[in-house]
Amino acid sequence: MMTKILFMKINGDITLTYKSKKDAQIVFDSLEVDNENYLTSKLNNNTITYSIKNTNLGSFLATVDDLIASEITVEKILNNVKK
Repeated sequence: MMTKILFMKINGDITLTYKSKKDAQIVFDSLEVDNENYLTSKLNNNTITYSIKNTNLGSFLATVDDLIASEITVEKILNNVKK
């Protein structure tokens, strides 16, 4: 009997658009250190695009969850500093 080994490739992009290029740069710089080796990110004016690739669904979802939670934290800090 031959056993088939299947490999799953999961890819996803998250694009975040900010009110200003400065805000996008702050978020990009704040999250870039944590994101190394887990995803790729590109900053273009006031938009950041994150690309996540993984072969394990649990790891993929954990990466997305961590990214979103971290972005929310940075965004709250930005909003509080502007007040």
